[in-house]
Amino acid sequence: MISYASRTGTRRNLEALRGAGWRLLVTPSCVRTEGFRHALDNGAWSSFCQKTAWDDAAFKKALTKVGGSSDFVVVPDIVQGGLASLDLSLKWLPSVLSETRLALIAVQDGMLPSDIEPFIGDNVGIFVGGSTDWKLNSLPEWARLARKRSSYIHVGRVNSAKRISVCLMHSVNSIDGTSASRFSKTIPLLDGALRQRSLFTGHEV
Repeated sequence: MISYASRTGTRRNLEALRGAGWRLLVTPSCVRTEGFRHALDNGAWSSFCQKTAWDDAAFKKALTKVGGSSDFVVVPDIVQGGLASLDLSLKWLPSVLSETRLALIAVQDGMLPSDIEPFIGDNVGIFVGGSTDWKLNSLPEWARLARKRSSYIHVGRVNSAKRISVCLMHSVNSIDGTSASRFSKTIPLLDGALRQRSLFTGHEV
């Protein structure tokens, strides 16, 4: 399972992440990749937390600049926005796919696997977002859909060894979080959880 950390400008934390083989999740507010393999988020979560309007122009600029070099791009969405979020994502999907090899549709509170199944596949995957309780409760459904469609699945805001274990159990492809980028001392703990031998698969990941 691949791990991404939110971008940080702290040299000590960057070196700790580099040493552990983590990648960066960058946002339109700062697309400096620091030489890391990286993915591009759309910035909706940051806007939600700061209670500001999402900047579509900044996302377009970031998509043009780093979309082609990104492992994946999270298609614009509305945090906890249900089907309104999916409508927005589908409007943006062609533009995102024109710039990147893998686009992820963010699933939000109230959405069902049947809502997105027609749209995912080889180059369109799933980003499990939404509120924390909804995310954890619905993850098994999204994981089953990803396996059914042979599509990529990523889980956002994974900041503990316990949540890493849950994601491993459901064969998630990648995760991201802020803890590793903010506190270098947490990286060994989180990285140890990532590399543990899964009791469910019997394989080291």
